[in-house]
Amino acid sequence: MPGAPSPLALGIAATALAVAFVGLHRRQVRTRNATSVDAAWAIAIGLCGAWFALVAEGATAQRTLAAAMAVAWSSRLSIHLLRDRVMRCDAEDGRYAAMRAHWGASANRRFFWFYLAQAGAALVFALPFAWVAATPHAVLASQWCGAALAVAATCAEAAADGQLAAHRADPSQRGRTCRRGLWRWSRHPNYFFEWLTWCGVAVVAHPFAGWWAALHPAVMFVLVRFVSGVPFAERQALKSRGEDYRRYQRETNTFVPWLQRRAVDSVR
Repeated sequence: MPGAPSPLALGIAATALAVAFVGLHRRQVRTRNATSVDAAWAIAIGLCGAWFALVAEGATAQRTLAAAMAVAWSSRLSIHLLRDRVMRCDAEDGRYAAMRAHWGASANRRFFWFYLAQAGAALVFALPFAWVAATPHAVLASQWCGAALAVAATCAEAAADGQLAAHRADPSQRGRTCRRGLWRWSRHPNYFFEWLTWCGVAVVAHPFAGWWAALHPAVMFVLVRFVSGVPFAERQALKSRGEDYRRYQRETNTFVPWLQRRAVDSVR
């Protein structure tokens, strides 16, 4: 396992995350709305990445690259989540409302452990930036390629988010599935490009972390494709858009952007 960050830096980050997410949990107990935890998770990763870059002993160029990537990724995603999920609607995000209803009287207790798990996940996903910051040599060509991939994927994800926002803002498209731009080629281009961003981060972290760097894109793929991303979004879309979304499922790839298929009569 890579030797960065130092135990002290890791302990400070872990303590700060635990305190922050316990405070957020207390807020959701009061408001009965856990929606902001997603934005908090993105912010936490960026702050931890910047912290690890600040205290690391790697080359200056590597520390600068680590901080820039962590802050840029975190800022883009957290601002989007705050605007799209927190400020746009007072109601709790459907995922968390469903969890609250399912847990019933034990919801607050279960959310407490869920929030601590989010703190732990933020720490884990900040580790690639710590590994980059600990790299002692100049930035390699492969790292520049990884950074370019991460930037391109982040820009594509931002474009997908913008296309979806424009679709939702169009009254004539109410009740219809977004097929604008990247959404014509994938049912979940935002999740695909988020995963691709972490592939770029893994390439940047590889010189110090070795194959441990592949852990983060692998975990991200499982999460967005099979756990909290695609499955939930598909269920919600089928409830709200019915046959229009079933047709979209028949025509459009689930995850990787690809050419549209001809619609067939049977649903997969």
